[in-house]
Amino acid sequence: MQLYKNQDLKIYNTLTGNKEVFKPIHEGNIGMYVCGPTVYSNVHLGNVRTFMSFDVIYRYLKHLEYNVRYVRNITDAGHLTDDGDVDNDRFVKQSRLEKLEPMEIVQKYTVDFHKVLDNFNFLPPTIEPTATGHIIEQIELIEKLIEVGVAYESKGSVYFDVLAYNKKGLNYGELSNRNIDELFANTRDLDGQSEKKNPQDFALWKNASPAHIMRWNSPWGAGFPGWHLECTAMSTKYLGETFDIHGGGMDLKFPHHECEVAQGKACNGVSPVNYWMHTNMLTMNGLRMSKSTGNYILPMELVNGENDFFEKAFHPNIVRFCFLQAHYRSVLDISNDAMIASEKGFNRLADAYKLGKNLEASSTSTLDINSWKKACYDAMNDDFNSPILIAQLFEGVRFINLVNDKKNTLTSEDITLLNKTLHSFLHDVLGLNLENISSTASSDNNKLEGVVNMLIEMRDEARANKNWALSDEIRDKLLALGIQLKDGKDGTGFSVN
Repeated sequence: MQLYKNQDLKIYNTLTGNKEVFKPIHEGNIGMYVCGPTVYSNVHLGNVRTFMSFDVIYRYLKHLEYNVRYVRNITDAGHLTDDGDVDNDRFVKQSRLEKLEPMEIVQKYTVDFHKVLDNFNFLPPTIEPTATGHIIEQIELIEKLIEVGVAYESKGSVYFDVLAYNKKGLNYGELSNRNIDELFANTRDLDGQSEKKNPQDFALWKNASPAHIMRWNSPWGAGFPGWHLECTAMSTKYLGETFDIHGGGMDLKFPHHECEVAQGKACNGVSPVNYWMHTNMLTMNGLRMSKSTGNYILPMELVNGENDFFEKAFHPNIVRFCFLQAHYRSVLDISNDAMIASEKGFNRLADAYKLGKNLEASSTSTLDINSWKKACYDAMNDDFNSPILIAQLFEGVRFINLVNDKKNTLTSEDITLLNKTLHSFLHDVLGLNLENISSTASSDNNKLEGVVNMLIEMRDEARANKNWALSDEIRDKLLALGIQLKDGKDGTGFSVN
């Protein structure tokens, strides 16, 4: 029997605003689409957090023995910051800035994106389609939207008609809980948007000027697709007219995902997605991350230590562990103190995981491992609550220490179950690389031990020379760092508090 049949998984659905019991369209199979990166620059640390959340969701669904088709797209064309100005095409702007062809920009930052995610031990999606690889599908969708009366051509561009959509008894704004009348009342026509019937109408296809580099032929002339259209084209092609889960950052809820809902309903007459999931934002030192304010760091700068915000480099395992200590729907704030605390917590888990393999078995168990295992599943079944799961994993650490200290006992079967459950959730679900867990902790411990022993030798030499001031200074500074020296008849040792 598949593991998912014994679970009661609940997912918070943005569309309804409630946690709902998850029921896939086809038993045992899940279609999941996540909006991928726009590859005109290095991937943002906040994007890594979003993709990591869905990596864990994908891992858990696979762990439950679902067959998951996970589609995560690459946006490599058509991402306008303003429908009214084709000069705001991010790829064109970046290609001019770096003096490269647009597709060189795409290749450069797609490679960077994959390298970063590989460093953080992401599983690849099952399909990773590109916008430029699906121009035909997007043109076909536009033709259908025109045919059903919710799109119109204007000066070589095509726009989705929001008012016409609502007149069909549909509801533009249902995902983000926006009132269409208020949207119209609170907006004014902008310069450069005279092609549109209404300011809220969004581009399905944009006419390309002769100077515009990225361009494809279409029934409406040379141009390029609108940003919102690509996800509808690719998700329906690979997952069907209605699929199970669609995810992305909360910043995409409006207008991007709202437009996807409208496109899907208008084309196919059905809601395109059963469960909409959105991750919350990442902040640093209590402030929004932004290049303009300087409160900004790239993912690999956190790993290699080449930044002005953190006192040291942090292994990707530590970064991943830190991110997963916040629920995906909560704001996550990272800081130097948070990363240091995460490193300590991670190493506690690493040490216990190693210790658990060497526990002595007894004839009876005084700890309830089955109930603990169920609590781990309960955490993830409650809308993928990784912080509660981590708290339960630390409860497992406590069990290991109690048994190791001979304060409690476990049978051989329960020791095996304890270790197997730890491995499953640490490695398979949370994606922490167990091949590096022990080495990360022991390597750091070896470095610390080497430095402290060197200082102990310097202190011994100072004491031999009756340089008591230097001897006391070394002792006191180590103590301030949480390292206590212990003088004994066999020499000086130390403990870390």
